[in-house]
Parts: sequence; C-alpha cells; structure tokens
Amino acid sequence: MTALIVAHFVLAAFARPLVRRLGARAFLVLALPPAATTCWAFTQWETAASGSSVDWSWAWMPDYGVSVDLRLDALAELMVLLASGVGTLVLLYCASYFSDTTPRLAGFAGNLLAFAGAMLALVLSDDLISLYVFWELTTVFSYLLIGYDSEQRHSRRSALQALTVTTLGGLAMLIGFLIVGQEAGTYRVSAIIADPPAASTAVQVAVLLILCGALSKSAVWPFSLWLPNAMAAPTPVSAYLHAAAMVKAGVYLVARLAPAFADVPGWRPVVMTLGAATMLLGGWRALRLHDLKIVLAYGTVSQLGFLTLLAGVGNRDAALAAAVMILGHALFKAPLFLVTGIVDHAAGTRDLRRLSGVGRALPQVCAVAVLAAASMAALPPLLGFAAKESAFEALLHGDTADRWALGVTVAGSALTAAYTARFIWGGFLRKPGVADTPVHRVGPAFLAAPAALALCGLVLGPGVGWTDRLLSAYADAFPAPAHPYHLALWHGWGTALLLSAAATAGGAVLFAARDRVSRLSRRVAWPTADGVFGQLLLGLERLSLQATGFVQRGSLSVYLATTLLVMLAGQLAVLIADRPWQGASAPRLWDVPLQGAVAALTCAAALLCLTVRRRMKAVVLAGLTGYGTALLFVVQGGPDLALTQFCVETVSMIVFVLVLRRMPVHFQESVSTWRRAVRIPVALAAAATLGVVVWVAAAARTASPAGAAMVEETAHHGLKDVVATILVDLRSWDTMGESAVLAAAAIGVTSLIYLHRRAEGTAAPTEVRGRTAWSVTAEPLTGVPQGDEGAPERGWLAAGATLAPEHRSVVFEVVTRLLFHPILVLSVYLLFCAENMPGGGFVGGLVAGLALITRYLAGGRFELAEAAPLQPGLFTGLGLFVSTGVALFGLSDGTVLHAWTYHGHWPLVGDFEFGTPVVFDCGVYLLVLGVVLDIVRALGAKIDRQIERAAAEKAAARGAGPEPGEATP
Repeated sequence: MTALIVAHFVLAAFARPLVRRLGARAFLVLALPPAATTCWAFTQWETAASGSSVDWSWAWMPDYGVSVDLRLDALAELMVLLASGVGTLVLLYCASYFSDTTPRLAGFAGNLLAFAGAMLALVLSDDLISLYVFWELTTVFSYLLIGYDSEQRHSRRSALQALTVTTLGGLAMLIGFLIVGQEAGTYRVSAIIADPPAASTAVQVAVLLILCGALSKSAVWPFSLWLPNAMAAPTPVSAYLHAAAMVKAGVYLVARLAPAFADVPGWRPVVMTLGAATMLLGGWRALRLHDLKIVLAYGTVSQLGFLTLLAGVGNRDAALAAAVMILGHALFKAPLFLVTGIVDHAAGTRDLRRLSGVGRALPQVCAVAVLAAASMAALPPLLGFAAKESAFEALLHGDTADRWALGVTVAGSALTAAYTARFIWGGFLRKPGVADTPVHRVGPAFLAAPAALALCGLVLGPGVGWTDRLLSAYADAFPAPAHPYHLALWHGWGTALLLSAAATAGGAVLFAARDRVSRLSRRVAWPTADGVFGQLLLGLERLSLQATGFVQRGSLSVYLATTLLVMLAGQLAVLIADRPWQGASAPRLWDVPLQGAVAALTCAAALLCLTVRRRMKAVVLAGLTGYGTALLFVVQGGPDLALTQFCVETVSMIVFVLVLRRMPVHFQESVSTWRRAVRIPVALAAAATLGVVVWVAAAARTASPAGAAMVEETAHHGLKDVVATILVDLRSWDTMGESAVLAAAAIGVTSLIYLHRRAEGTAAPTEVRGRTAWSVTAEPLTGVPQGDEGAPERGWLAAGATLAPEHRSVVFEVVTRLLFHPILVLSVYLLFCAENMPGGGFVGGLVAGLALITRYLAGGRFELAEAAPLQPGLFTGLGLFVSTGVALFGLSDGTVLHAWTYHGHWPLVGDFEFGTPVVFDCGVYLLVLGVVLDIVRALGAKIDRQIERAAAEKAAARGAGPEPGEATP
C-alpha cells in the first residue's frame, strides 16, 4: 500500500521532464501508478468481500505513541477502485484532451497525479490524524487544479472559494477528530468504530464538527456554493475530482463513521435534513441552466445530497444502498463530464441553446452519453436503476423519518430524470430553428475512457449481484434486520418498482414542461449561494475596513502604548491573583556583582533613549542595550547566546544606519509636554513590571531544572555544546519554522523596495571587474578616477574605483582586503565547531554576512556585487531546501533530526564527526547569509541607486553635472 501511494507522488515530481519530452503523451506514463493500484485492489477483492482487511502499520514515534496506519476493508476497497480506476481512465483521457502546446501542462499533470495519490491515502488511512493530513492535501491539490487557468479572474476566484469553504470545514473537522480521539482513547478509526465512545456532550459536539468537514467537502447545503463554480477547471478535473473522487470524500467519511455515531443525538437530523434539502435544491436549479457542464454540476450537488442522506441514515439496508449508489454515481457522472469535454472540444461550445444535431454528427459520442444518462435517470437494466431501487427499498421499510426522506428522494429522483433528459436533448438532439452545429470528428482514443465507464454501468446493472458480497461486508457493520436486502437487478413487482416508475414519469412531465418550469424557476429564484458568499465577503471587507480605520490611527506611539498597557494590566493581574512569590525562595539580586554593574549600565543606556533628539544617537543607545544583554550572557556563562547577540546587534545597527541615510537627522515628531509625561511613566512601568515578572518567575521554580538532563544527554553522545544541540537536533522543526519566518520577513521587506527586478543595479561595470591590487592587467581604466593618467590606479578592492574619491578610504579598503577572507574562514569554523564549542549555523551566517557588509561599506554596491555575484534568493532557497530536507530525513526513523552520523579521521584534523545536524546547520548558515545579503542589497545597494538617480535628476534640472558627493561617477 505504501509503495503505491509513494509511487503517485514520486512520478508526479517527474511530471515536468516527462511532459517536456513526451508532450501530452506523458499522461500515458503518469497513468501507471493508479493503474497498478487498480490491479492491486482487484487482487484484494476476495479478502475485503469476506469481511477481512489488509492492515499496515508503522510505529513512527513509538515513544510518543505516534504511528501511521493503513487499512483496506470493504468500504476502502470500493473507494480505492473508484479513485484509482477512474483516475487511470481520466489520465488516459487527458492525453487526447490536451495538446502538446497547452500552457502549464506539466504542473497540471503533476498536480492531478499527486491528487490521485492523496485521495488513495485518504481512503486507506486508519488514523484520524493522517486522514486529516491527506484530506487537506486533496484540498490543496484541488485548489491548484481548479485554478489551473490562473490568468482568468473567474478561475482564481473559484479556486479560492473552494479552498476557503473546504479548509474551514476541515479545521472544524480536525477539532472534532481531536475530541473523539481523546474521548475514545485512540485515534485508530477501526478501533473507534469497534468500540465507540459514549454519547456525551463532548462527543455530540465532536460529531457535529466532523459533519461540518464532511458536508463542506461533499458540497452539501449550505456548503454547496463552491462546486458549481469549480467547473472553471478543465473537464478532466471535473470528471475526476467533482464526480468520482474528491467530493466523495465527505460521503466516504459519513459512511465510515456512521456505524459508530449514527445513534448520537444530532447525527441523523443534520445528515438527513441537509442531504434532502441539497437533493431538491440542486436538482431544481439544474432545470434552468444552459451550460452542459453547469447542469451536470448542479446534478452532482443533488446526487451528493442523496448519497449523504443514505450514508447517514444508520441502518444496514441504507448503508448497502449508499455503497452501491456511490459506485453507480461514479460510473455515470464521470463519463457524462468526459463526454461534455468531447462536445466542447468538437463543437467549441457547451451552451445547449446553440447545440443542435450533435448526436447525428457524433453518433458514438451520443451513444455513450445516452448510456450514462440512462443510468443516471435510473432506467433499467443499468446500474443506476438497481442502486435507486435499493435506496427506495431501504427507506420504505425504515421508521417515520425514513419514510419522510423517501418522499423527498422520489421527488429528487424525478428532478434527476428531468435534468438528465434536458442534458441529452440540449447536447445532442436537433432543435427547431437552430442550425446544426458544425463539429469535427473525434478519435476512438478520445472516447475510450467515457465509453469504458458507461459500459461498466451497463454490465453491472444485470451483474450488480457480483458486488453484493463486497458491499454487504461494509453494510454488515450495522445491526442486521430480519430480512436483509441483497442487490439484484430484479426484485419482482413491488412498491419500490412503482416508486421508480413514478419518479421517471414525473421527470418526463417536468421535461415536457421545461419552458414553463424554467420560467417558474426564475420567477421564484432565491438568492444563489454564490451571491450570498460574495455579499458575505463584501460585508466582511467593509467591516474590516471600518475596524481597521477605527483602530489603526497611524500613530506608532499609540500602538506601542496600547500593547504595553495590555501587557502591564495582564501581568499585574496575574501577579496580584496568583502571588507567585509566596512559598518561593527569596529572589537574588545577582549571582555575581558584575551582573549588577552590567545591568545598571544597560538600564542607563535605555533611560538615555528617552531624552535623545537625534536618530543616530537613539540607534546607538538602543544598540548598547543589546550589547549589555550580550554581556550578561557572557557573565552568566552562555557564550553561544552572547556571540549570537553580538552579531545580531551589529547587523541590526548597520541596517539602521543604512536606513537613516534617507531620513532626517532629528526626530521631527513634535511631542507635547503632557504626552511625554504620559509616555515615560507607561514605558517605565512596563519595563519594571516585566523585570519583576522575570525575577519572580526565576525564583518561583518548583521543579528541578531540565538543563542538567540535557547536559547529560548531550554528553552521552560525545557533545558539549548543549544550546547548539537543542537547536539543530532536539528542536530542529522549531528552528526550521523560525528560519522560514526569517526568510519570509526578509523577502517581504526587500519586496517593498524592489518594485521591479531584485537584481537591478547590482552588477559592477565591466571595465572595473577584477581590478585589484594583485591584478596583472595594466591597461588604464576608462571612466574611473585616476591618480595619474600615465599609470593606472590600482585598488585594494574589486570595484573600489567606482566610488567617488571623497567617499573612499584607503585604510578601510586595506583593512577590508586583509580581513575579508579570515572572517569568512571564521564563519565556517563557527559553523563546524558548534557541537563542542560556541558557534552554529546561525551565528556563522551572521559572521559571513558581516564580511560582505564590510566589503559593501568599503567599496559600495558594485563591490558588494563583486564579492557576492550570486543572487541572495539562491542562498535563501538553498538553505531552506537543505534544512527542510534534512529534517524530513530525520523523521524517517521516528526521531526529530539525529538520523545519521559519520565518524572519521583526517591526518591534520584528527577525529571528527559529520552528521545530519551539521548538514542542517549548513542550511541555516546559507539561509542567514542569504537574508543578510538580501537586506543589505535592498537597504544599501538599492537605496544607493535611488540616491544616485535623484542626484542625477537634480543635476540635469540645473543643467550641470552632479556636485561632489551627490553621486558616484
């Protein structure tokens, strides 16, 4: 099972080279994993039909009780056959539907196959958490598939709508899963069904939350708005996701959990009421639409309501009817969507008002469509008839609520027959007054997939008994009635047959009066769900604008004061209520007097910030507080933290200085005396409260510190640097998340500055590249200031000559030249010594960034481009890729990161260890280096270019060259 799931994702990753080499024929190769899965599922038919199951479990993190569990039973067997079998045919259909020149075909192909893998894993999952993971994966891939034509606004809106509705439902479902798992004491689905938790209030709430997720996924009212809009996706997506796979996930979940929770109060009223309403509303809406695909979409909504109703009734015969109806629906709705794609491909339109005579021009296509439509309308001897009759029979012999649902089902079946007839009439028959639609012929390969599905519906009608053992194996999970129902095409004359005939006759009447029905439907039309959704979004946007305008007044001081006052009130309330100092040891002022001295100096620097008027002085004083904190780390014995704090503070101060170049020297905000009288007490009170809280918390410890155990554990592995070990091994996922946030923040900041290309203006002029003190070329540099025209001036930096003479410092250039490479070597040393000495990838990347910053400060933006010719995004992306890949590799053996270590010996170096934590740290090193380089290029090189451009424009306006110091030559 796992190999088949992994094969889907692995081959999906190679979709791009396959499409590049084979074009649309790549879909034939991509169809291999679902085809192999279908064959494997058929080999397990007998096992599932006998009531047994195929189980697979992997103890992922046994110490935490976390495992991955898969299970193939009767219901999963049915869903695997549908997801993989229909997926195979849809992928084969895509080879004819798309051309080799179709844009973005590789991404579409990979997403479609990956979706098939996620759907396969979903129906095989026997664990609530893994089920939710794959549930959301199908949501993500469906979003990408629906928004395939991202250049169209309607496609983007439809994809976002589907993502919003299904994701919100999925989050509610996750909460329900967590509650059920806690109440049941296990997250194994099979164990919960075998021994469900008692129907407490918590379980009732959990069941309703789970139903929110299931109903939103299956587009049951009031969540049905997203499915018709999802028809913006290509037709193969509609046939697979919205007829056979994704939308069945909600029905599958209802059917899976019904044996355990059908008797929980609230389950049946919600499922049956909303299912019945969806069946009627979807069918009624389909009677007045003109796009063949949209007609099928609303018909799908109607059928999903019917399936949800049957799956949630909670008795054996209804469960059997739901299972066979799931099978029948896939075998008639998927080919109808595929046929619609053929008609659209051949005629260039799906508007049934413009189509005429297509059936005569494409008789084979028409025959397939009629065969599938007859099954949807429940005409004998097709599978749809046998499935619909089993549903009538199950509801007929139920309780009062079931009989009420029976009447709704008959009415919904009449609507189904009516819009089915309207589909065939609109798509294939001749219409008076409408000229025959010109079409081009289609090849047999194009028609093969819908024809195979429609023929399956024809064969399984008389042969529905072949599926009885498999589907009954699932239905037998419910209490058995006195006379259990068994699937067969003919059960003799009876009430169920009479109801089927009445539904067909009702559909014929509605179709005959289609014009009157359409006018009536428009006259009594209520607001569409899509319109309501749009109004809700508009109202939410207006509310957010009003709230933002009320709260966000544009004053940074007000925001900061509000934050500090809220923190102050909360902390004081906790201190007064809990009184944590009672029973705690007496707080110490310091461990050594030097700590008090450093703290006093740091506080003095912070207090001086209140009186400054110059921006640069404020930056320096703020930086001193950071350096004071680093000194406290040194005194306390934390060299790792101190080293990192020193580097961060240095980089921060440089960044501040770069920004302050474009800002006035003095603070320009005029602060009245009373405002200052309010701000200073708030700041001092917040600082004092936070200091007291930290002081009291340190003295109120009741448990033994965890540091001793961590030191012992790291020493056991031959390591000494506890901090680095925690960051790259025990908490690697936290570190990776923080690294991703750091990268996103840097990209966001620089994107505000680089409105166009991020590499704008960073390359050095060709004539100055490589001209250093050791250059062997002796030609004079053109366009560069020269000390003596007879002998070319040599610079200590590669692009130092690009600076104006008044901006150059020979001493600074020489020092930079001498220190640049040693600083880089130091950064690499800090990277690789982190296991036993202070260092690590983060501080190593900062030190390397400081080396590049030094080159920039000494030689300008062209010097920075020569020192780091690669784009910062390459370092950032490569760092994230390495860190994430190593972290995922560590998960393979149930650990966090420490999955592999190599012990070796080098003659000069001696014994050494090289493992996954070091590789992880290398990713952090590259990430931090890329972030620093990106910020320096944005706030340094980009702003330099803006200053030069402004100076040039100013000089051009005066009609003269730039004054000295205004721009670089």
